Amino acid sequence: MELNHALQKLKEHILKTINITEDEWSFIKSHFRLKHLKKHQFLIQEGDLVPNEFWIIKGLVKSYFTEESGKEHILQFAMEEYWVSDFQAYQNKERATLSIDCLEEAYFLVMSLEDREMMCNKIPALANFFRIKSTKGYISLQQRVMGLMRDSTEERYNNLIIKLPDLIQRVPKKYIASYLGVSRETLSRFTK
Repeated sequence: MELNHALQKLKEHILKTINITEDEWSFIKSHFRLKHLKKHQFLIQEGDLVPNEFWIIKGLVKSYFTEESGKEHILQFAMEEYWVSDFQAYQNKERATLSIDCLEEAYFLVMSLEDREMMCNKIPALANFFRIKSTKGYISLQQRVMGLMRDSTEERYNNLIIKLPDLIQRVPKKYIASYLGVSRETLSRFTK
């Protein structure tokens, strides 16, 4: 994948939410670089410093943490047009408490926190874009936590299929089970 193609996709993504001028776009696009990872490579590992936020052009990742016992807890699956990072570590300049692993070969546009802050200061519409994206992400997380507390496993699975119908074809069932907070055996009872 070439950088110009990736940047064109990002421009289209941004224009779905805000309007920007060509001069603003020229400034914005100069602050991104392309990153390519193969399946099973880490975008972020627990303990890493996290200076960047990533926009997924192509591919699928899982964001998770691992207990001392080795049990993995998947917080998020992220695919094309998702923004992903360990946002706590990114924003607070701390070490990562999450790992982000590629489940497929993936291409990302990468932006540093310093570049994002500079762009948002210079282009208020872009600050609004990131506010809208952050709010939508928070709402999604809130719904997920409420679903874990309120809904049965089958309801959570059905909601996942409704929200992300392609995900089931792209992710092994063991990861779906981890995301839903159940065993693979429990999941298999209603996914045959």
